[in-house]
Amino acid sequence: MGIVTRRIRLKSNWWLGERVYVATTAAQGCILGVGLAERADTESLTQAYGEFQEEVRVLNPDYTPESVNADGWEGTQSAWQNLFPSITLMLCFLHTVLGIQQRCRRLPTFFSQVTDKLWHLYDSLNPQIFGQRLRRLQEWAAQQDIPEILHQKIQGLTKKTAQFKLTFACLLAYRTSNQVDRLMNYQDRILYTMQYFHGTENATKLGLRAMALLWNFHPYTRKVQSVEPHFHSPFESLNRFRYHDNWLRNLLCASSLNGRAFGKFLKHKLK
Repeated sequence: MGIVTRRIRLKSNWWLGERVYVATTAAQGCILGVGLAERADTESLTQAYGEFQEEVRVLNPDYTPESVNADGWEGTQSAWQNLFPSITLMLCFLHTVLGIQQRCRRLPTFFSQVTDKLWHLYDSLNPQIFGQRLRRLQEWAAQQDIPEILHQKIQGLTKKTAQFKLTFACLLAYRTSNQVDRLMNYQDRILYTMQYFHGTENATKLGLRAMALLWNFHPYTRKVQSVEPHFHSPFESLNRFRYHDNWLRNLLCASSLNGRAFGKFLKHKLK
């Protein structure tokens, strides 16, 4: 099946003074799809993420990712279930850690201890160990002098246990969304600098796609190339080949399929 995992992130931005949402799909260091949703509901997000589905199925009509890692936003999860009914939804563990950390930043000792215990939970080797470590974490937290909201957060992890344990059955699935977060930091910096979107809807979508293409084909720095001497860009790391040694010509070759640039550079992974 080639690439079997997807990471999703919903990001709020502004278009002509109105709030909009950039629906980004990423994996293995590349932005694989990007769409614009005017609302954060299931219908709008299904349409936005559906652009990735349409492009990837031009190349392989039967393609279906096995898993997708997302935060807890219901609209995002429902959208991906609509697009790929057989997909396995993975809940991002990183967002769970951050949610608890935000509640205890004024408790430095507890902050450090609970963070260590949460990542110790994350490192569990199987569902049984995960369950045992979760119970120990909750027992320990119940004995601490902390605000009630923190007790509720930690005890509430029990409701997410079934979703977290899915990762032990899907070993190739992403367990956190940090990879797409890194790519969207790049996206955020550009959008902030240009003061977000001021043109037509079509211009906005083309701008988002241009950002994604530049990221996927930008040449690595010498430091990165010294670690991966055979690969010069995220595109090349993903596909294990390049059309041309010059990064710009490589981009032009890969994006020459009537504008279907995302699908073009995935074609070798989806056969």
